[in-house]
Amino acid sequence: MRIVVVGGTGNVGTAVLRRLAAARLEGSGDGIPVQVVGVARRLPDARVAPYDAAVWHAVDVGADDAVEQLTAVFRGADAVVHLAWALQPTHDIPAQYRTNVLGTANVLEAVADAGVRQVVVASSVGTYRGVDVDGKRAPVDESWPADGIPTATYSIHKAANEAAMDEFSARHPEVVVTRLRPGLIFQRDAAAEIRGLFLGHLVPMSIVRWGRWALLPLPLPFVFQAVHADDVADAYWRAVERKADGAFNIAASPVLNPPRMARAFGMLGAVRVPMWLIRGIVTLTWRLRLQPTDAGWVDIAAQVPVMRTDRARSVLGWEARHTSEDALRELVAGFADGARVPASGPLQG
Repeated sequence: MRIVVVGGTGNVGTAVLRRLAAARLEGSGDGIPVQVVGVARRLPDARVAPYDAAVWHAVDVGADDAVEQLTAVFRGADAVVHLAWALQPTHDIPAQYRTNVLGTANVLEAVADAGVRQVVVASSVGTYRGVDVDGKRAPVDESWPADGIPTATYSIHKAANEAAMDEFSARHPEVVVTRLRPGLIFQRDAAAEIRGLFLGHLVPMSIVRWGRWALLPLPLPFVFQAVHADDVADAYWRAVERKADGAFNIAASPVLNPPRMARAFGMLGAVRVPMWLIRGIVTLTWRLRLQPTDAGWVDIAAQVPVMRTDRARSVLGWEARHTSEDALRELVAGFADGARVPASGPLQG
């Protein structure tokens, strides 16, 4: 089984490579060995684990000639796992669109041109339509509208890719199109990457050590799901191994609310603050370029639905081995220790 991982560096990519390396050693269920090919804009050090599990090709998925380059890499593959994504720069939406939307369209076109029979695309809980922040968040399944939250660029781009996958499936029924919609993805080694993407380099990673006597100020609607990167990687492997079609929600329990987040950060507790205040502070500091996160991420945190994961359990046989609290605590420990993935860059899974 030959699997191509596009965007194999960064948070999710490293975890997927670890899982595929384990599958390569074990052999797949029918005894066929697993061969892994990695694609990234900037190549990692292939002598370092987990990057040594793959043969690497340098391709910018948003480039004008990306389809031609990707088609050459994809030929002979049994599946393509597409993880490449640009979370930054939020001040340059066209640059994000180039990688996130045009890049995904290029990957899909190359999959068809190369005759690959399965493509697995990284979607997100952020693709879902927002819920009423004043209402009760009843868990939703994969049929909840995936047209995004209109004030968040990340959500808009994820929804655009969902629409592109729908169109691709209609045009290419011979290709199994799989989309994973995970919650927030954490692991210890992603601490530096996540800090740089969401807090900026002006915020020291050791800041978590200063908060043990503090309260965590968050709006009450901040309720979201998380999952450990290794559990997400296992879901990707199961989707490929089983050629599972369609969408899958991927999340661990329990749902994270402000008190649980405060405990994971080792803080005294959480204090409720108005939504308008948090959104205003984020907008002001983003416009002043003091930190890289725009207010769209506040809207995502406040509005995303809570997901049911029944389909992942029944179709993929998937279960999270880590709780969401354990995954967040592991990330916090990585903040304190300055942990980082071996090769992190602007294209993230």
